[in-house]
Amino acid sequence: MLRGLDAHAAQEWAVLKTEPFFQQFMAEGKIVHTEQLEPLSSSPDAGRGDEHWCVILTHQTIPFISYPYEWPFGMLQAAALLTLELQAAALGADMTLKDATPFNVQWSGSRPVFIDIPSFERLRPGEPWVGYRQFCQLFLYPLFLQAYKDLPFQPWLRGNLDGIEPAQCAQLMSLRDMLRPGVLSHVVLQAKAEASYARTERNLKKDLRQAGFHKTLIQANVSRLQKQVAKLAWQQTRSTWSGYTDALPYTDSEIAQKADFVRRVSHSRRWNLVWDLGCNTGTFSRIAAENAEYVLAMDIDALVIERLYRALKQDQSPNILPLISNVADPAPNLGWRGLERKALVERGRPDLTLCLALLHHVVISAHIPLREFISWLASLGTALVIEFVTRDDPMVQTLLRHKADHYTDYDLAYFERCLADAFELEQQETLESGTRRLYYARSKRQVMRR
Repeated sequence: MLRGLDAHAAQEWAVLKTEPFFQQFMAEGKIVHTEQLEPLSSSPDAGRGDEHWCVILTHQTIPFISYPYEWPFGMLQAAALLTLELQAAALGADMTLKDATPFNVQWSGSRPVFIDIPSFERLRPGEPWVGYRQFCQLFLYPLFLQAYKDLPFQPWLRGNLDGIEPAQCAQLMSLRDMLRPGVLSHVVLQAKAEASYARTERNLKKDLRQAGFHKTLIQANVSRLQKQVAKLAWQQTRSTWSGYTDALPYTDSEIAQKADFVRRVSHSRRWNLVWDLGCNTGTFSRIAAENAEYVLAMDIDALVIERLYRALKQDQSPNILPLISNVADPAPNLGWRGLERKALVERGRPDLTLCLALLHHVVISAHIPLREFISWLASLGTALVIEFVTRDDPMVQTLLRHKADHYTDYDLAYFERCLADAFELEQQETLESGTRRLYYARSKRQVMRR
């Protein structure tokens, strides 16, 4: 991964690369490993326009790019704490983070990594932390919403890449919330200050400089933020799918049978990228990770992914990334011209996809036609482990209990025809109950590339 720096950024980099804090964080893996290549040009025009760079940096590649609207609470919190830790260290070296956005943090498994080297700049005397507002809108306010109001922040960040405005957040807070740590100072007073300055022509930076604003005030604010963010907690204990494994109709022998099937496929070759759709506790993600470079463990349920993240963090798992994702409503391309934040499939196609105990939910709950879903899986060019749960299964009967059964396409024979149209079937196995069948198939595109 290469990055070009213009003249200004190159000057800041020349200072940053010699700082002990930068070298330490990079050695610890908290900042992406970065080296400098030779400049492309030494001409007077270097650093001007779109094609002239003074310095070229090379970065270690991140396994898979993800976005904060795909993260659970704990991942956003960890990214916030890393950002504050870096800002505190930078201030100690008379530098600062001009940007404080979660989009500058990526993940190596369950470990956050800061990737935006040009965000570090020398701190100008008398100036505030210019990234503070961005930190509030994209880190602090979303965390407040989920910790204090039990509102998911992901739709907000997906709907507005700039995050939550101070005035918006203030409107969501009750009088009781004003007593919660950080709400009055970082939300209410911030909203009032912005409204006040919007009605005048006063220059905030100039006013602060003239008032004797000092770096120690930023350091004190960062220290308070570190304590407040670290204490935030999402108290949710139950969700739609958080108790799913306890309610499953599987016997122990069926669970072992299913795990053995997935393990055989996983160990049949080395996989580059595996998607586990509807991963729940991540049992099969872990099996796939035994013989894969990287695994995306995805589920629609935020609490499920939160718990999985905590478990992976405790285990220091290096190659499983947990993400909140709704296969029936995936995040699209976003930002300017739809190019800033890419849709999931454009960030890396899997060569193996696990689709276990999911198809009946996609067809019956999300109303996606069965053939459409199989066609989409085939378009990925992926090998596939998929489970079909028959209509006799208790879970399917539960889903249909309060619905008019218009799902005529949810039929085993029809499913197998759709699968055969798009994939080459390699293996199949029926679980002991007789109501669940496992299939391993390879995309016909993969077969043709042999």
